[in-house]
Amino acid sequence: MSYESPTPPTNLPTEIVTALNEFTPDRLQDVAMYAEELAEHKEREVRLEEEPDQDEGEERPDDLPDDVPAKATITIKEINDNRYYYWQWREGEKVTSKYKGPVNADE
Repeated sequence: MSYESPTPPTNLPTEIVTALNEFTPDRLQDVAMYAEELAEHKEREVRLEEEPDQDEGEERPDDLPDDVPAKATITIKEINDNRYYYWQWREGEKVTSKYKGPVNADE
């Protein structure tokens, strides 16, 4: 790790770089975690928009709850250093999630 301050990406607006430079290390960790989760959420939204709608006749996975559509995908969320599976699907403009269970450490 270098003792010099990191160089920000050239495409990052100056006002964001200035604001980040004023944050404490704890606040920067919070921003980093939020930014990563937000990026994953937006990527997932794009992916869900690009996926073709599944036909109603397709088979449902055995572990898919009745109130979760067959087009749902599984995503992993990390909360307080614990990882959990969630079913996730799009309802119009909204992305809906439903808890599935913890991620096994063996996986």
